[in-house]
Amino acid sequence: MKILENHEMKLHSNMKVGGIAKRFITVEDKNELKEIFENNSNIFLIGNGTNTLIDEGNLNITFVSLKKMDNIRELERGLVEVEAGLDFNKLIAYMNKNNYSGLENLAGIPGSVGGLVYMNGGAYGSEIFDCISEIEIFDENHVIRRIKKEDLDFSYRRTEIQSKKWIIISAVFKFKDGFDLQKVIEIQALRESKQPLDLPNLGSTFKNPAGDFSARLISEAGLKGTVIGGAQISEKHPNFIVNRGTATFEDISEILKLVKNTISEKYGINLEEEIIIIKNSDK
Repeated sequence: MKILENHEMKLHSNMKVGGIAKRFITVEDKNELKEIFENNSNIFLIGNGTNTLIDEGNLNITFVSLKKMDNIRELERGLVEVEAGLDFNKLIAYMNKNNYSGLENLAGIPGSVGGLVYMNGGAYGSEIFDCISEIEIFDENHVIRRIKKEDLDFSYRRTEIQSKKWIIISAVFKFKDGFDLQKVIEIQALRESKQPLDLPNLGSTFKNPAGDFSARLISEAGLKGTVIGGAQISEKHPNFIVNRGTATFEDISEILKLVKNTISEKYGINLEEEIIIIKNSDK
């Protein structure tokens, strides 16, 4: 493992916001996790930081990264074990190379495989759990074990992994043959045309409420383009908050509060964040 003290966390967030972590540990082998959790407190596992908003100031948090655990292993044709630290789009590239199908709708999502599994990430009607056979976890008792998909509780943008604070080590995917390259090209073009990829952001900010879309509600409420400090509700996609260059944690927090309060007052709908928010416990 590699340990860094007093580490700048805005380097690990797509939003380019974040304070100084007490400690940042990079895991190189799954068997290091037990030692890390027995010798540190207030631990947060960070993936690629693509959906994580991190508070500022001195953070009394030990961040743990599995980014070095990024191996892919083919168990048999169509059955592939992937470590949690792998960039998800490298998995899409692997699928293309080996003519595997099943996750093309998720192409272009920035994030690690573990991050997407943790929240059952998805897009355009597909979810990562559509192709999962089993996962390997480090559980609340500091034991490494495997769990079959049918024994896991998961739903739209939610898994029991979150509530039980398990760490995903790897996932086994079951793919069909026939990679749909044309679909991937179309979806990536759609993302580029509809999402503000030219500015720091955390992707979709709020989960879609049942039977509706957060972006539609935010737009209809007249909030599109709203600016607070250096943060803005994107003109291009109102369910994205962007950093115009000088956004602070407080600016983004105020926008989140404004959106939730406005949508609740106008439509009686309580929006729930899809992004992960890490607050400084010492404030």
